[in-house]
Formats: sequence, structure tokens, C-alpha cells
Amino acid sequence: QEQLVESGGGLVQAGDSLRLACVASGRTFISYAMAWFRRAPGKEREFVSAVSWTGGRTYYADSVKGRFTISRDNAKNMVSLQMNSLKPEDTAVYYCARSKYSTSSSREDTYAYWGQGTQVTVSS
Repeated sequence: QEQLVESGGGLVQAGDSLRLACVASGRTFISYAMAWFRRAPGKEREFVSAVSWTGGRTYYADSVKGRFTISRDNAKNMVSLQMNSLKPEDTAVYYCARSKYSTSSSREDTYAYWGQGTQVTVSS
């Protein structure tokens, strides 16, 4: 069983930055791809970014490309999401997820474990 705990959310103004972190409790973290998803008020959960098990391959939703950066530290069982130039439309609950596989995907059904989420609110 893998437990994921997110942190780093908060209330910021448009143009500010935030860094989210997700720490995994399991010993198999290193073997699996990781991702961030988000759910905005009144909307379905959507893919934000993913990273392969080595950290060598990263993927981003078009809406965050060039502004967000995902990274992982396998020694610390941690994946991070650096969010720059935040916009009000980035307001959402952000979820960390661990894949069933070593390669990453934007599909929710390829992820086996989810964190509880951390709220990010961007004011205009």
C-alpha cells in the first residue's frame, strides 16, 4: 500500500509562484511514474504533469507547459511541481498520483494511488 501526502498549496496572487511537494511512504516509489492532476471548482479532474520513474521524461498539459516544472527525488521518495506565473484558472485542488507503470501517462486509470490533495488558489 502506498500513501501519498501533498503539501505546499496556498493562496497567491496572479503571477506568483508555488512549489508543491508529494512524499510517498512506500518502498516501491522509485519503480513507478508519478503525476500531478487537478480539479477546479465545478470541473472534472484533469491531467497536469507526469514524470517517468527515472525522472528522465516529463509531460505537461498544454495549459501549463512553459510555466510548470515537475521533478522527482527518488532518494527522498518525493515528487515536486514548481508552478510559476500562476493564473486564476490554475485555481484547483492538486493531487499527486503514483502510476501502475514505470512510464507516465495522462490517463487517470493508469494511476493506482492518489493523495488527498492540496488547495491552490490564485487571485486576480
